[in-house]
Amino acid sequence: MPAYYLEIFVIALGLAMLAMDAFAGKAGRGVIAMTGIGGLAVVLIFLGFAACCPAPDLNYWGVYHYDKTAAFFKGIALAATLLVLVMARESAPVVRRYTSQDEESAGLGEFYSLPVFACAGLMWMASARDLITIFVALEVVTMAFYVLVAYLRRNVGSLEAGVKYLILGALSTGFLVYGIAWTYGVTGEFQLDAIGARLASGEVATAPALFAFALLFVGLAFKVAAVPFQIWVPDVYQGAPMPVTAFLSVASKAAGFVVLLQVTEPFLAASAISTPVVTLLSFVIAATLLFGNFAAIPQTNVKRLLAYSSIAHAGFLLLALPAIGHRAEIHVGLSPVSAISFYLGAYLLMTMLCFLVLTLVRVASDGEDLDSLRGLSKRSPFLAFALLVGMAALAGIPLTIGFWGKFFLIGIAVQDALAGGSWILVGIAIGAAAAGFYYYFKVIRAMYWEEPREETPPPLAPSRLATAAIVVLLAAVLLLGLNPQPLIALF
Repeated sequence: MPAYYLEIFVIALGLAMLAMDAFAGKAGRGVIAMTGIGGLAVVLIFLGFAACCPAPDLNYWGVYHYDKTAAFFKGIALAATLLVLVMARESAPVVRRYTSQDEESAGLGEFYSLPVFACAGLMWMASARDLITIFVALEVVTMAFYVLVAYLRRNVGSLEAGVKYLILGALSTGFLVYGIAWTYGVTGEFQLDAIGARLASGEVATAPALFAFALLFVGLAFKVAAVPFQIWVPDVYQGAPMPVTAFLSVASKAAGFVVLLQVTEPFLAASAISTPVVTLLSFVIAATLLFGNFAAIPQTNVKRLLAYSSIAHAGFLLLALPAIGHRAEIHVGLSPVSAISFYLGAYLLMTMLCFLVLTLVRVASDGEDLDSLRGLSKRSPFLAFALLVGMAALAGIPLTIGFWGKFFLIGIAVQDALAGGSWILVGIAIGAAAAGFYYYFKVIRAMYWEEPREETPPPLAPSRLATAAIVVLLAAVLLLGLNPQPLIALF
């Protein structure tokens, strides 16, 4: 079976879900979500068989590349979308309340279907090796997010978030398209391998090549929420529905980093322009780490806190980029690309665990601030423990998968510094990791040390599906924290 059939299956699943919505009544819309969850699980199983023994470097038409790394990122997209549909099903009461006065026309079918179409775009991005294909796949994803962010049309915050995301997203797209055009003008190529060969040949003028990289980087830095292109993140994360926030935080970031890795590598490998590219990246990394971690400290809204946390994690992921290229041969253990891949897989598990618990709290208590988590350990010890583990993993506590993610990335930065890189970045990364302990433990303190804000708080009874998802994520975060090798083996 050709690898690109996976994307076709996902698109067919999305169309089937839309067709079901046309004939399903109010009581039957939950079946649409379950169809999506089941269908994505089947595609994930197919991907698992395909990833075990992929043919080396399958390449279709010069624009679609399939290997074990591409399969890994497709798996991240599928797993993230599956978990988002679980959250979306749990969030159905909130969606009904803020979309229509008539629950029959609440639009739940579209809310369940759009993430599936976005998933197809995310999967295609993992295999794209051509700037035009990257752009088309990226816009498929972005268009779906434009709708999903503003989906709660009777909620002012959601509408405001949608407008901000649309305007700033269109601006970043303009930079990306201009960068693609400039890159083609400089190199005469759209395929990334051919662009790398042209840049490495030394026949390309340095200044135009650097300008092309700067334009491409601006467009992609917006997608991964790197400073100073992160201004949309806090407001959009806070205003979007909880499942959409989780989807933006995990799947969109993973896809953005896949493309950023592919686009940046040819410029870093070209000796004539690698030094200024590394300098630019170093400034962005330092600013992202400092801003994300320290801006999160005073936050009281949990989604906004996790938005700044997402910016901080983007800084950690960027930390390995300068090591790609002419210093790549000095690395012991995981390569920079492998360390980034591991961290993205870990980020999927620990972030989705947190958002799944927060979704259940949001539905039960109608709150998204720290006060809504007060006394959660008494209301639901199971959910409180799950969120405790998720926050500890995001902070990088040992014996969780988050510790290994930060360990590998900072290790890459140290090796790069020994080879002539920046020790300042290493120091900033360690300081930023320490600052993260404070704001993550604010959540833990609210759950375990503070009393509920209501004398008789509403009960928290997650469905069996949500409970199963939490148990799986909880086990993965803890077991992979003890032995990260199974995740490393996937890529």
